[in-house]
Amino acid sequence: MKATIVTLPGDGIGPEVTQEAVRVLEHQARLFGHTFDFSEHLIGGCSIERHGTALTDTTLAACKASDGVLLGAVGGPRWDNPNAAVRPEQGLLAIRKELGLYANLRPVRSMPALFDASPVKAENLKGVDLVVVRELTGGLYFGQPKGRFGSNGSLRAVDTMEYNEFEIVRILELAFRLAKDRRKKVTSVDKANVLETSRLWRQVATRMGQSHPGISLDHMLVDTASMRLITSPAAFDVLVTENTFGDILTDEASVLAGSMGMLPSASLGDNRPGLFEPIHGSAPDIAGKSIANPIGSILSAALLLRYGLNLEPEARAIETAVDRVIADGCRTKDLGGSLSTQQMSKAIMDHIVNGRGD
Repeated sequence: MKATIVTLPGDGIGPEVTQEAVRVLEHQARLFGHTFDFSEHLIGGCSIERHGTALTDTTLAACKASDGVLLGAVGGPRWDNPNAAVRPEQGLLAIRKELGLYANLRPVRSMPALFDASPVKAENLKGVDLVVVRELTGGLYFGQPKGRFGSNGSLRAVDTMEYNEFEIVRILELAFRLAKDRRKKVTSVDKANVLETSRLWRQVATRMGQSHPGISLDHMLVDTASMRLITSPAAFDVLVTENTFGDILTDEASVLAGSMGMLPSASLGDNRPGLFEPIHGSAPDIAGKSIANPIGSILSAALLLRYGLNLEPEARAIETAVDRVIADGCRTKDLGGSLSTQQMSKAIMDHIVNGRGD
């Protein structure tokens, strides 16, 4: 296969972890006989510094013409001003919207070798294997009206949570589709006791559940879900929710894996390209020190292979190798170890033998 992959390293540790993910993708291309052409562009704070905007038209056009987009992280203290007219996060929101990426998948698995790295009790971590499906282009982040109003003596701010039925249908349909190939259980998370958007969400979910008789559907309030993610996470299979709730719950779920540096994500629409990125931020305090954990970015590259390029064996080989290096005791600083960013990615590549991860 020949494919074009756009990389958006971004800010902070983004360039470091993205570089290692690219190395792993190049490694897989050699083993499996593929040709991956990489094209690097700016996004976030570094784009603001160079172009005055977090996402240029040129970068967006390159992404639209690609087969997949691999992103690092955006933001940092230099641009940490929520009142600024131009902010790094605007690049993320814009690219999701422009590429039609309405679904964010965040798989979370616990590894016995990392139970001691998590603040959650080990007995609660056994058997954790879930995926959060987050609606990505609706809700509070995009609803109108939005803004600040009034004078200094009496300020008022407004954010609007808005959902159309079709937005709910398409994200739930994906959740049911994923559950079919997993443990056949969907948990729909809302706040239907308070929010009108959640009442619509639950109504649609209930109706769709009836048309998927082979899938178990549960409804759960977001506050209950946040508690049970810690007390009984193994009970979840596919957890689907709206944008803001999903943003918060997925960061909470990162403690189940031992470190936020371990978790990947895939943002998908109805067509290529998808956007693949680790869930962690730019971590400016450790940028340039070669101690960032590259696994989240490397596993995001595996998701690019699976969902972006339909290369399942290549993706599985990476995931198997990650499991094995962790089981062998390989650790970066966030996991209590001393391996550098580059040493960790090399260990992963060394565990991929004959392209199978055997």
